[in-house]
Parts: sequence; structure tokens; C-alpha cells
Amino acid sequence: MVVPFDPDLVNPASIDVLLGDRIMIEVPESPQLQIHGIAGHTAEDPYWLQPGEFCLAETREIFNLPDCIAAQFVLKSSRAREGLEHLLAGWCDPGWHGSRLTLELSNARKMHPVAIWPGMKIGQMVFHKMEGIPGRSYAVTGRYNGDLAVTASKG
Repeated sequence: MVVPFDPDLVNPASIDVLLGDRIMIEVPESPQLQIHGIAGHTAEDPYWLQPGEFCLAETREIFNLPDCIAAQFVLKSSRAREGLEHLLAGWCDPGWHGSRLTLELSNARKMHPVAIWPGMKIGQMVFHKMEGIPGRSYAVTGRYNGDLAVTASKG
């Protein structure tokens, strides 16, 4: 269900996920969010998300949920304590597959930037076993299957 799978990221009730290499940010020239690579940034030389700034980000992991499993993204408490917020759009329906999760992140701090970089532990995926198979799988109905990069709204 998770590629790449790292057993060191498994927690008692979840699996940690890592921030990927791309974010989408606002630019003055366009109302559309623009892809911005952060691959060169590290914990020692991070990308600084400014106070109040919003971005879309991606997980490093690609998910392939079977029809009997749903998942929910939850921001790591360490990231929240640093000032990051996630906009609670992290529900993943059974059948969602072939995709990196797009995250809606913002810096809730008023005066200081928050550091982000590829490979940082950004959140956790909590998996939920379904009692039965849904009548309509997201594998058939989903618009966000096969998204291998951070993805803006498809409306």
C-alpha cells in the first residue's frame, strides 16, 4: 500500500510519511499556484514557509489503497508545535491508488517562518479497515488517482 515502504516509519497505529520534493506556491503574476522544487533543501538549509503563507506539498510515498482500506493523513504533532497547519483534507477513500498525497499546509505563526525540507517527517497515515467493500470504489470514481506530483484542485 505504501511505496517505498520503510519499516522504521511504522508506529503503533500509523505510519510516518515524508515530505516530497515539490510544493506549489502563490506567485504575484498568477492566481494559480505554481510548482516549486525544494529538492535541494535540507534540515540545515530549509525552505522557509513565511508567516501566513499557504502551499500545497506532496508526500514522498505513493499510495495504493485496496477497496477494503481507507486512510487519513494527520500532521505530526512536532510539525504543529512548530507552527505548521494542515487544512484537514487528508481523507483517502478505499481504492485510491498510484498517487502521492497532496497536502494543504500553512504557516500559522504570525512573526516567524517555518522550516520545511524534503524527507522531513511531515505527518502520519492512519489506516482504517472497512467492514465491507464500498459499492463504488474510488478506483473507479476518483479524480485524483495516478497523481505522481503535487496536484492543484481539479474542481
